[in-house]
Amino acid sequence: MSRPPLPPFTADTAAQKARMAEDAWNSRDPARVAMAYTPGSQWRNRAEFVSGRADIEAFLTRKWARELDYRLIKEVWTYGGNRIAVRFAYEYRDDSGNWFRAYGNENWEFDGEGYMARRIASINEHPIAEADRKFHWPLGRRPDDHPGLSDLGL
Repeated sequence: MSRPPLPPFTADTAAQKARMAEDAWNSRDPARVAMAYTPGSQWRNRAEFVSGRADIEAFLTRKWARELDYRLIKEVWTYGGNRIAVRFAYEYRDDSGNWFRAYGNENWEFDGEGYMARRIASINEHPIAEADRKFHWPLGRRPDDHPGLSDLGL
């Protein structure tokens, strides 16, 4: 079973793939997100190395247990062949009510069926005041009319 859009990517299909990933991550459903990756997918997420769907699901379960009210925006940086590079920002709060914004870049490599075989993420974050938040949509999918990263000046 394939997971369109398939490589090689165009500007439109790369943007579609990035939005699909954003929507899945904003669902905060680890099982749903894990199914977008190959069974042996390799990740580097900050200093953590993750391999395979079960590890991806466990990683995301831990992540969203501590990153509350998580909202993410992804934007294509570039693409070519079976690879897409995105930049992203997300906001969340911890269990003490402290807000953070994380920024990062991801390099994605897909197999011929459209599943992500490799994800390399570099991420940094900093505390923000609640009044400085920019992502205010209800939890879940970012509305189509909500500004993207470039529109927000991020």
